[in-house]
Parts: sequence; structure tokens; C-alpha cells
Amino acid sequence: MSILVFVESAEGQIKKTSLEAVSYAHAMGGPVTAIALGTVDKAELEALGKYGVQKVLHAADDKLNQGIIQAYAAVLEKALQDEGADILVLANSSLGTPVAARVAAKIGASLATNVTELPDTSAGFVVKRSIYTGKAFANVALQKAKKVIALKKNAAEAKEVGSTVSVTPYTVSLSDADFAVKILSSEKATGEVLLPEANIVVSGGRGMKGPEHWGILEELAKTLHAATGCSKPVSDMGWRPHHEHVGQTGVKVAPQLYIAVGISGAIQHLAGVNSSKYIVVINKDADAPFFKAADYGIVGDAFDVVPKLTAALKAAK
Repeated sequence: MSILVFVESAEGQIKKTSLEAVSYAHAMGGPVTAIALGTVDKAELEALGKYGVQKVLHAADDKLNQGIIQAYAAVLEKALQDEGADILVLANSSLGTPVAARVAAKIGASLATNVTELPDTSAGFVVKRSIYTGKAFANVALQKAKKVIALKKNAAEAKEVGSTVSVTPYTVSLSDADFAVKILSSEKATGEVLLPEANIVVSGGRGMKGPEHWGILEELAKTLHAATGCSKPVSDMGWRPHHEHVGQTGVKVAPQLYIAVGISGAIQHLAGVNSSKYIVVINKDADAPFFKAADYGIVGDAFDVVPKLTAALKAAK
């Protein structure tokens, strides 16, 4: 069993979710080759060996910086063939998931997304995946010889198990058809910590009463090295930018800790956060639905609770 892992990057840095995918592949037991596309820092690629990679391929063509799904799928299809890999592992993400689907279709592979555990190979090849926005799980048998697995965020721990490796340049001839889709413009979220990669998220809702009160949440987030988020009504009213909207129709997050302040807990919001390991709710309404989904809850006025929480965290450092 040979495994190829597609690692995503941003600003030249390997994403944490891709390190998790590498560790997951290593835990499966087969030799692991990683492949990165576009401009990526060489030291970042060499460090993949620390997570169990035996070989790193780098397709450094500048045209691959844009994340064109068709082109990415073409490169991965060729790499799977060249490396004789039976399995492709990658992160379940806005880029990884459509790439996984396209590669699976091109090579006739079994596909599983939102995978949460290592495969059970005692009787075939069965993976457990999250379904219904995290409310249930399904055990799926991947019966074809080739398999594509998209790993859910935080489903595996990125563990250092080895040492650095050398990087091998990888060249693929791509046709104009691979770039038939053009990205005309893109808007990138800014901030110290971005939502998709955050281990801790601090979110606010209408209970914050206006954009002018967001400073206490930003201070809490800064203290925790967390990303900031918000509910849909908050972004709709223009209190916060739309890229901070967390929920079923916004950004779906799966941090280690999700802190919801002044958010009632509508089902659409819960669908975007219920994969969080721990949820803390701060709301002055003791009957807020969010408390039913919370691991910890504080009934109190956010303008009183949050500054005290921030002060206590600073004192504890």
C-alpha cells in the first residue's frame, strides 16, 4: 500500500490540516510521498519528513499558485501514476474536497470525504466519515483498488515522528484545457489568525449590541491567540466582515475551543461549529438554545463576563 498526500499551502507555508493528513497517512502504515503545488518554502517542504514522509515532490510551476481545480487534479493524477500510489490522502477543505472528487472521477477511485478515523482493514477497507453536518457518522466501504480520502480537520494529530527529507522537483506538462477556468480576482481574509486554520475561535452575535462593542472580543481573541468570528445576522447587518460569518452558509470551523458570546444558537449556526472539540457559551439568556450544545456555559452579561475572563487569562500567563 503506497500513499500520496497532497499538501496545501498559503503564503508559502504548509497548512496545519495538511500536516494532519500527512500524519494520518503515516499512521496507515504504507510508504508516504507528499506533493506540493505552486510556490512553497523549501524548508517547509523538507520539514514534512518530520511527520512521516519518505519523499517530497514539488511541482513549482507558478501557474499552480492560483488553485485551479482542473490543473491540480491533472497533476495529482499523474503523480499517483508515477509513484504507483494506491491511495490519495488530502485535507477536507474548500480546495481539497473538489480536487479529491475530480481525481477520483478521473482515475475511477472510491472516494470518502469528511473522514474522521483510520481505516478498518480487518474485512476490506472501511472508513468512518462525518455526515449531516456532524450530527451522525457513516461507515463506508471503499471497494475499488484506488482510493481517495479527504480527512476532516482535527481528525488526526500532527505528530513529529522523523526527520527532514530532501525535496524532488516534479514537472508535469499541463495543457491549456487544464487552465480553462480563470480566477479573475480573489479576496483574502486578513488577521493574525484565520478562521479555517484556527485552534481557538471567539465569536459574537447580536447580543454584542453593535460593532462598536467588538473590542472586548478582539482583546479576548488576542489573549488566546484565537481567530474572531460572528453569527450570520451580525455579518448581514455589516457589523463584521462576511468572511467572519460562521455557520452552515458561512465558514464551517472545527477548532479545539469555540467561544460563543451573545449568540442564541440557531440551528444554522450550530451546523457550522458542532465539530468543535469544546464549546463555551456566554449569554445572559439562560434559555438560549446554544446552552444545550455547550460543554461549558456562563449565564451573564457579556460586557461584564468577557473583560473579567480576559483579565483572568492574562493573569494566568
